Amino acid sequence: MARRGHRPSQGSAQRPRFWGRHAVLAALANPERTVRKLWGTHEALSRLDLPSTLTVIYAEAADLGRLVPSDAPHQGMVAEVDPLEDIWLGDLLQQGADDTRPLLVLDQVTDPHNVGAILRSAAAFDALGIVTQDRHAPPESGTVARTASGALEVVPWVRVVNLARALEEISEAGYWRIGLTGNTETTLDQALGSPKVALVLGAEGEGMRQNTEAHCDVLARLPISSKVESLNVSNAAAIALYAAATRRG
Repeated sequence: MARRGHRPSQGSAQRPRFWGRHAVLAALANPERTVRKLWGTHEALSRLDLPSTLTVIYAEAADLGRLVPSDAPHQGMVAEVDPLEDIWLGDLLQQGADDTRPLLVLDQVTDPHNVGAILRSAAAFDALGIVTQDRHAPPESGTVARTASGALEVVPWVRVVNLARALEEISEAGYWRIGLTGNTETTLDQALGSPKVALVLGAEGEGMRQNTEAHCDVLARLPISSKVESLNVSNAAAIALYAAATRRG
């Protein structure tokens, strides 16, 4: 995939650290990811075929625990990495020009656990990618990578300055923009008429901003029971992606 180029180089103290077997192994397997350093226990690293150019430091589990947030489940592996190169929205849309994979657009979803879980669902249901704002979304981090369980390395993540303009570009590329909200009678199943859809979700609690809603073609709700007011945004994304995948066949 075409990318913008690297972000400004970061010092060691600013590079994200990934932990956990799935996140670390996925980073090592991604040719577009630069892994600067790998810490691990002898047991965790003994069966890995590691490149000779990689700096590997063997450590005890207790020492690894001091490299990551308290109680982080490192599973004997911690990696220091460079963030992935930025991706142009136009390049992602061009890549999906001839297929019907759904696109996810997140409006000010800032919780790294939610974004990680959404990335994992996006990988599971073969989404084209996710689009977030640059300022109102979490950076790549160990928490995002761990929650995504490897999906951070395989699902394109586009960051844009202006979400409304991005939604206009998405529309011009032939996508039917469906904004998920509880304030409508139209269900998601009724809104899924177009073969190419962009699913737009807002932050938990506040939901989509008014300007974001105005740049959707239709607003739709998930048909959930009245016993709960709403779903966590990552759960809503997973259900919406499943519905879109089922419609695609």
